[in-house]
Amino acid sequence: MLLKLENVKKTYQNFTLHCSMEVKEGCITGLIGANGAGKSTTFKAVLGLIHTDGGTMERLGKKQGEFTAKDREEIGVVLAESTFCGTFTIKDTAAIMENMYERFDKKKFLEKCTKYDFPTDKQIREFSTGMKAKFKLLSAMSHEARLLILDEPTVGLDNVARSEMLDEMRQYMEEEGRAILISSHISQDLEGLCDDLYFIRNGEIIFHEDTDVILSDYAVLKVGRQQYAELDKRYIDYRKEESFGYRLLTREKQFYLDNYPSLAVEKGNIDDVMLLMVKGEKMEEMS
Repeated sequence: MLLKLENVKKTYQNFTLHCSMEVKEGCITGLIGANGAGKSTTFKAVLGLIHTDGGTMERLGKKQGEFTAKDREEIGVVLAESTFCGTFTIKDTAAIMENMYERFDKKKFLEKCTKYDFPTDKQIREFSTGMKAKFKLLSAMSHEARLLILDEPTVGLDNVARSEMLDEMRQYMEEEGRAILISSHISQDLEGLCDDLYFIRNGEIIFHEDTDVILSDYAVLKVGRQQYAELDKRYIDYRKEESFGYRLLTREKQFYLDNYPSLAVEKGNIDDVMLLMVKGEKMEEMS
C-alpha cells in the first residue's frame, strides 16, 4: 500500500474534510467530486502542506512520524494552482532538479522536453497554458518517484496533448512498485486510465468502486411514473425526478435488462454516477 488515509480530518470555518482511502501499488486511483468537495484539501493533507486535525496517514508504507525528507523524493506532484518560477528556463529547472533529486534523470528529462517541442531557452512564464501543464507533469515523473499525486494534470490541454500525457502516465506505470492518485474533471480520461475511483462530497468519501465495475455493472434507468410505481426498487441506489418521470442509478444493470426488457437502460459512466449522487435522492434514506 503506497498511500492509506484513515479518518483524516481537517476543519475550516465552513468546511470539514473527513477522509478515508487507499492507493495500492500498481494502481491508478482517481478522486472525483465537484469543485469545493475536498479533492485539493485531501492532496494537500497527503503532501503535508496543511496541518490535519485527526486521523492517521501512511505514505509509502511509513507512518507520519516515520516519513522523512528523503522519502519525499519518492513522491512526484502536480498541483493545479502551483507552477515553477516563471523566470526559469527548462535548463534552469533541470539544473535545480538535478540537485534536489538523487534519481533525477536529466538526460531523459531533456529528451522528453525535446520530444514535445519545449523551447529550452525560453522562460516558463512565456509558455502557453497547455505547455505549462505538460511541463509540470513531465517534471513530476522525471525523478523516478514511486507515487504521483496529480491534481488536474491535464487542465488546459487540447485532445491531442491530453492523449499524449495519458500515454506518458501509462508508460510511467509500466515500472513495478508505482502508483498514481489523480483528480480530473474530464471523466473520459479517468475511465480510460484509472483502476478504481473514490467520489468525495462535502469533504467525505461517499463512494468507492473499481472503474471496470462502474462501466460494466452500473446503469441509468429512465422510467415514467407508472413504470416507476411498478418497478422492483431493491437495486436502485439513487433517483432523480425529471419531467418524464425518474432517472435511476443501479449497480445491477443485468437484473433490469433481464426482468424489464421494455425499460430504457443506459450504460453507466462516471458522469452519471456523480450527477445522480449529487443531484439525486439516496433510496435507502427515503425508506
